[in-house]
Amino acid sequence: MAQRVLVVDDDRTVADVVCRYLEHAGYQVEHVGDGAAALAAVAAAPPQLVVLDVMLPVLDGLEVCRRLRQRPDGVPIVMLTARGDEADRILGLQLGADDYLGKPFSPRELVLRVASVLRRCGGEPTPGAARELTDGGLVVETGARVARLHGRELALTLREFDLLEFLMRHPARAFRRAELLDRVWGWRFGDQSTVTVHVRRLREKIEADPADPRRIVTVWGVGYRYEPADG
Repeated sequence: MAQRVLVVDDDRTVADVVCRYLEHAGYQVEHVGDGAAALAAVAAAPPQLVVLDVMLPVLDGLEVCRRLRQRPDGVPIVMLTARGDEADRILGLQLGADDYLGKPFSPRELVLRVASVLRRCGGEPTPGAARELTDGGLVVETGARVARLHGRELALTLREFDLLEFLMRHPARAFRRAELLDRVWGWRFGDQSTVTVHVRRLREKIEADPADPRRIVTVWGVGYRYEPADG
């Protein structure tokens, strides 16, 4: 069965192009033109992914993203932002968007981004890699893509889960932000503040005191390192 993608954009010309490219790639596509309609569509039949523009009538994309992140199903979100509008992009990532593209964008690149996000959502761990990572009450089940802290399931976005899994697989090793952008996001180029935002969000969810992190620590002048609680 084709995977379902909800496209939320009030620009009919942009939406028509995006929908056509996604349908050509084999996705089942639904389009709505405002934020309230997007929330109603997700509530009625949750899609596998939402392509979400920031500038929307009724409710803007940032508010839609915030409300979608309150849902337990964790539907992935690829956000579309005006190129150079860093504030919206950073806020979207802080609210839990899994990926973003700046307008104007290549429809082919959008299709590739959608495919990448969906593949990560349903992907299996690398052959031979541990399917469960455990560290001091923090358990990451890589096959099921579930993380728990002291038995409580964590509401992680796709990228947050990927980042946590990667860091736990490489404990006590410092990574530059550019390395994490490449090895977790698969981006050779991109805004490294994306990594900073996701680290901050992860700390809020797994650290006893996010202001004094003990697991994901900052290596000044380099990037970040995962320090096992059990080690």
